[in-house]
Amino acid sequence: MDKTSKVPLYFQLMEELIKKIENQIYNEHEQLPSERELCTIYDLSRITVRQALQDLEREGYIYKLKGKGTFVAPKSYDQHLSTLYSFTDEMAKLGKTPSSKVLKFRIITVDERLAQKMEIEALEDVYEVVRLRYADDEPLMYETSYLPCKIFPNLTAEQMIEKPMYDIFQKDYQIGLTKATERFTATLIRDDEAVHLNVKAGQPAMLIKRFSYFNNQLIEYTSSIARGDKFAYTVELT
Repeated sequence: MDKTSKVPLYFQLMEELIKKIENQIYNEHEQLPSERELCTIYDLSRITVRQALQDLEREGYIYKLKGKGTFVAPKSYDQHLSTLYSFTDEMAKLGKTPSSKVLKFRIITVDERLAQKMEIEALEDVYEVVRLRYADDEPLMYETSYLPCKIFPNLTAEQMIEKPMYDIFQKDYQIGLTKATERFTATLIRDDEAVHLNVKAGQPAMLIKRFSYFNNQLIEYTSSIARGDKFAYTVELT
């Protein structure tokens, strides 16, 4: 650390630790030296070290486990939301191999609450499709999609298993997305979701509600649980 520099010492320590994380001197989930050890290694005060670690945690580089210490956080997938996108395409752009597992496929009759969300009449039939979305065989998202049966007649689970949903829309029904809106809120992973996502129940996550349209007709309503330790979203404002 350069104590003669105008750059604050806590910031210098942050840069040093980030460099070691990015160069894989410290790997994902590896425990970092304790606050006391970092004080000794870099000849810094406890207050300086603590501030650096707090800021690193806020920026997603590290995480803390009570009573165990500080660890390197896994890298998150940063999606830039400026145009229509699909999970499959976004993971492919990041050099990851996307895949999906269909956990449930059935036809249900919607109640008034769901009908209102989907802009259809109550008691209409929709497909309920629950999928687990993977990148490089790691489960990242737990998705529940609702699709109007009248728009996608004869849709099957086999189709959903064989190819991406939006490819089915385009190739089998000549329906493409022309507009989509998404709403993001913070949530906690429930017990049933945790089992499939291989995380502990109660872990932070993002709840993403997606409304997709073909012209002015809603063709898909999807509610997704995205692991909070794996996703970051960047919204481009113009």
